[in-house]
Amino acid sequence: MTTGSRPDRAAVWLGILLRQFPELARELAPSRTARPSGGGRPTRTAPAAPIRLFVSDTIRDITDGVVELEEAVCEKLGLPRPGRAGVEQRLIRLIALLDDVAERPDPVLAEHVRAEARRMARRCSLALGDAETPVRVRGRCPHCDSVSLRVFPHRETVLCVNPGCRCADPACACRRDRGHRHAWARAEWARLAEATEGDLAEMAAAQDEDGYEDGHEEGSEG
Repeated sequence: MTTGSRPDRAAVWLGILLRQFPELARELAPSRTARPSGGGRPTRTAPAAPIRLFVSDTIRDITDGVVELEEAVCEKLGLPRPGRAGVEQRLIRLIALLDDVAERPDPVLAEHVRAEARRMARRCSLALGDAETPVRVRGRCPHCDSVSLRVFPHRETVLCVNPGCRCADPACACRRDRGHRHAWARAEWARLAEATEGDLAEMAAAQDEDGYEDGHEEGSEG
């Protein structure tokens, strides 16, 4: 599946996701190590690190996203609703349908598949430890009034990076967890921009033009 001399972008992203998704379960599994006891015999220890909530959320998000994407593609192509299957099997079935998607005269479906595949592959890579450079945007945090709002492109999230940020809600996690950061998902950016007199277009540009796609595609063509 190619477009000119370049691989189909949706196929590239789905292929990355197919390779990386199984690694999420291994990241989520508690890591147990054997330590020698006082008598030199190995003993089982508690998990070396807490299960990462972000990895768990990523698995759930990608699982739901792949199911919804396959069902949407089948519906648009006039195919029967796909049967139950694991994420990897669904991804293989989606990749097999990409030629049919590309042949449709309406490009909307192909763009939707590409965008969703890209989003899920990026989130999977992030959960597996890929570095992410935040992008500063204008506007002051509505909670602490500091110029500390940053777009994290791969997560499609705006965060307040001020460690001293505290909101007025006594039940908020920022009151009891110093590591808590107030976050706004992309669906909330319009409201955030209005509240902070920030620039919604600037936030979207930081997310859409982070250069991640070209770098991953170049590294995936070989």
